[in-house]
Amino acid sequence: MKVTLLNDSFPPVIDGVANVVMNYAKILQEEKLADVMVATPAYPGAEYHSYPYWVVPYQSFDTTKIVKGYRAGNPLDVKEIVTMKEFAPDIIHSHCPVSSTLLARTLRFYTDAPLVFTYHTKFDIDIAKAVKSKLLQKEAIHALVSNIEACDEVWVVSRGAGENLRCLGYTGEYRVVSNGVDFAKGRVAPEKVAKVTDSYDLPEGIPVFLFVGRIVKYKGLPLILDALAKLSQDGVDFRMVFVGSGPDEKEMKEKAASLLKPEQYIFTGAVYDREQLRAWNTRADLFLFPSTYDTNGIVVREAAACGLASVLIGGSCAAEGITDDRNGFLIEETPDAMYRLLKRVGSDLAHLYDVGEHAMNEIYISWEDSVHSAYERYGEIIEAKKSGKLVLRHNAISGSMKNMQEKVQDSIKVTEEFGEECRNSFKKEYDEFLKEYEKISRIFHMH
Repeated sequence: MKVTLLNDSFPPVIDGVANVVMNYAKILQEEKLADVMVATPAYPGAEYHSYPYWVVPYQSFDTTKIVKGYRAGNPLDVKEIVTMKEFAPDIIHSHCPVSSTLLARTLRFYTDAPLVFTYHTKFDIDIAKAVKSKLLQKEAIHALVSNIEACDEVWVVSRGAGENLRCLGYTGEYRVVSNGVDFAKGRVAPEKVAKVTDSYDLPEGIPVFLFVGRIVKYKGLPLILDALAKLSQDGVDFRMVFVGSGPDEKEMKEKAASLLKPEQYIFTGAVYDREQLRAWNTRADLFLFPSTYDTNGIVVREAAACGLASVLIGGSCAAEGITDDRNGFLIEETPDAMYRLLKRVGSDLAHLYDVGEHAMNEIYISWEDSVHSAYERYGEIIEAKKSGKLVLRHNAISGSMKNMQEKVQDSIKVTEEFGEECRNSFKKEYDEFLKEYEKISRIFHMH
């Protein structure tokens, strides 16, 4: 089997969805389940030759001032489309509904390979943050949904993600395919934990609360700090550790300083080493994740891998599979609810340990299990296409998209050497695409 994976983020940019794609590619290739190609926007100076699978960086544009750290891919990069076409994938799997899926549809046009799309992120929230005009928000969402509906099979990472996609106007079928985690199951040895955490003021017997992720307010960080302020006012001692960085870091540090004692909170900054993150999840007594934004909450499963229970908002996507007070804790989305929960359970560390054990045994899923499940479904889709049960959705391509694809195809027939003159042959269509792209470029940021 040959598999082409596409996503708008990949190292040197590291985010949740880039991590998904890397695990898919690594496991499929190293376990000899498939030959893998990854297509991603190119970053100047990045090195793409050291991976155990083929990485094809295609032309990109500097949008880092619009979306911090992220470049936008050109889905009409003719030269690299030819390279991907020659790979002749049996299945194409896109993980972002904009450039990656436009490119994936073009690749399907040439290869006749089925196209799978995974919905990872609540894009309506990102669009609302990026675009103030209600009309433009509506247009951007319609463009995204149309692109998703053009795929042959749609996967979502949780039931809540599927419901969110429905709310955006998606009317097709979808399949829940859960992401895994790359943490080994089990707590880290005490000496390794000490090596990572001993430089911080973390007295024994004092509850340690942990958050890992991007430091952005919509992850529920203001709610955490407001709840901890009430706990501090009651004279309860604790340590709150924030691991990560992000655009709201300065504001959250200032809020923490105004509400808490200096010894009660720690911002470590970004930690990329996976073993260090495992150590923090082992040292902590409770993981706080009051986010209603996330569609899957991989960090919750990473905490569970280390025997660490989480506090989650009841009904959120991250709370799927959680039974209150057994393998996690569920609260309403208010600071007062978080405060009451922390006050109740924070003094019973043995109970937190027990709930963490249940989390480790009941909600943990490895990347190996997740990718093997996806691989089996790939095979079913390929067989359905061969037998005629699956008809590819070429007819879902819009007129302008089809026109662009046909121009690229004509170019491929003429020559394998694609210079600037060839790219200019469809410059008008591409310029029109860029105008639309600017409206929704901020949504490329995956969390």
